[in-house]
Amino acid sequence: MKNIGILACSTVQYYYPADKERCVQRHTNAIYLIILIILLISLGTIGYMVLLDVAFVDALYMTVITVSTVGFREIENLDAAGKLFTIVIIISGLGLVAYAFSQLAAFLAEGEFRRILLNRRVQRRLQNMKNHYIICGAGQTSVSLFEQFKRSHAEFVIIEKDSLRFEELLNQGFSVIHGDATDEDILMQAGIKEAKGLVSTLGNDAENVFTVLTAREINKNLQIVARAIEPSAAQKLRKAGADSTINPNELGGNRMAVLMLRPQIISFLDAITRIGEDTLDLGEIEVTTSSPLAGKNLLEARIPEKTGLIVLATKESDGSTTYNPSSSTVLHEGLSMLVLGRQEQILKLQRMVSPGGN
Repeated sequence: MKNIGILACSTVQYYYPADKERCVQRHTNAIYLIILIILLISLGTIGYMVLLDVAFVDALYMTVITVSTVGFREIENLDAAGKLFTIVIIISGLGLVAYAFSQLAAFLAEGEFRRILLNRRVQRRLQNMKNHYIICGAGQTSVSLFEQFKRSHAEFVIIEKDSLRFEELLNQGFSVIHGDATDEDILMQAGIKEAKGLVSTLGNDAENVFTVLTAREINKNLQIVARAIEPSAAQKLRKAGADSTINPNELGGNRMAVLMLRPQIISFLDAITRIGEDTLDLGEIEVTTSSPLAGKNLLEARIPEKTGLIVLATKESDGSTTYNPSSSTVLHEGLSMLVLGRQEQILKLQRMVSPGGN
């Protein structure tokens, strides 16, 4: 029976590990219930055929109205044996009904229905995702990462191994997959072939290295940023395929040192990146051949006037960077602009640079 349940659940993709087990158990219980109902009706039909000496259809009719307790008239008058047999059929039928209702109540009370809806919603999101980001690990380092991605309106999916943390994120509405990010199958579920970038913030360097190595093997064009816990891990991560590595402890220590030794620098940076309640972001916008701005210089593009952004620098395709570019700088294919402003202003410039923008 369990094999039938496994077969019935194998056509659905589950992102919560216990969900498939519950599905199998639920289908197994349903199969047992159906078998018991068929068995009860069969025994009842045979019993009435013997006790009342009636035809098969009449015996089946008696069994069904007895099991369902609808109270229709009897086909034949019952003797003592027939009445006792009817009592057994009624009690058995009520027992089966009670069992069916208990299974339904458990299905609703344990949140199974809600989990199914969440699973299907995540599956639909993943099927439609392209040029998205994959975040491996949902620890403390990733909390601010999630918020930044949300503010940037960037599509992303989270891979988390811890069951409790996974369910918490799922309930918060995130697109999240339960599993080990070092597993190639899990990365495939996250749509790594269509992804734009991957951030690996797992709990140890070995897992981060293996995740980066696996991800780079699947998608050669993927932008990969990885967390390095030990200083020596940064080189290993870059060899594995990471484009950039971050050591949160080192970054935190450097900032604390600057706050102590040169607090005016931090005050200045905080001042230019925060206006009242608004936080300014840095954005990098690339000019394409079909862009309406291609061929224009910065003066003609009038980016500050149209968007309110500050153009801090321009970067050529070979990596060379010009800071505080002049108004005569021509915007051509492959040139990227580093701009400072609010997120909605950056998105506005992105639309201006896109084909059909103005």
